[in-house]
Amino acid sequence: MITKVYIVRLKKRMNKREASALFRGRLAQLLAQSRMTQSAFAESLGIDRSALSQLLTGPDPRLPRAETLLAIAAQFQVSADWLLGLSEDTGTVTQTLDSVETEAALDSESRTAMERWHQEATGQKMRYVPAHLPDLMRTPEVIAFQAQQSEQERRRLHAQTQRRLRLSRAPEADIEMCMPLQSFEIFAAGCGVWRGLPAAVRQKQLDYIAQTVDELYPSFRMYLFDGRKRFAPPMTLFGYHRAAVYAGEVYLLIRSKRLIRDLAQGFDGHIRAAEVHAHEAADWVRSLRAA
Repeated sequence: MITKVYIVRLKKRMNKREASALFRGRLAQLLAQSRMTQSAFAESLGIDRSALSQLLTGPDPRLPRAETLLAIAAQFQVSADWLLGLSEDTGTVTQTLDSVETEAALDSESRTAMERWHQEATGQKMRYVPAHLPDLMRTPEVIAFQAQQSEQERRRLHAQTQRRLRLSRAPEADIEMCMPLQSFEIFAAGCGVWRGLPAAVRQKQLDYIAQTVDELYPSFRMYLFDGRKRFAPPMTLFGYHRAAVYAGEVYLLIRSKRLIRDLAQGFDGHIRAAEVHAHEAADWVRSLRAA
């Protein structure tokens, strides 16, 4: 465990300016590799942008606080020794920080944790299994139905949908979505959680999904598998650096590269077993409207 004693021992072993220079270089390396803005990078570590600037370019040599060092190590799966120049081996950390993050944790822009992770993963391949329907393709009527007469929730879901759609339209977007084809069939029939949603609203939603899938293809590719043969929990894989599994009221955040690779391989298996492939998806959804 990293403690203040650890930092004190480090300072005794090496010149403070030298230690600070090594740390700054490695922090800058992580920033460049992350492809984040300084604001997003600082936010991912739970520090202010000004604090990050001090660590990177401040006039006085400065080493991070123990909790900041641990946050950096956990976020980027490197060892504290590597960050502080005590080792050339990046290593991995065994500590888990914020392994569960809740949907209710909103930032100053009313973004959920999931939306922040989407923004931070811009330019990386995204793999996505939605819980019901693709979040970025919900019509206002479906959003209102899901909000259950809560105006605040309706506004939040609408803003969330628009932000995710904008991210999916970005030139660098590379998104694969996979889900059971039965989820669409249940929606088209107005069964299960969709009971009570008028047929005209369901038809309009199906048209919008088909139109959006056509618009975004090939940077957004939707695959549908037979849910009687396979199961995939609702989840999102943000490149190979982070995964979030939806567990009702919370997201289980996974940073283990080994586990993320396992989830990615499982996701690729769903694609290989797909009954409806990406180039067929829009027409297949349209066919449900006439069923």
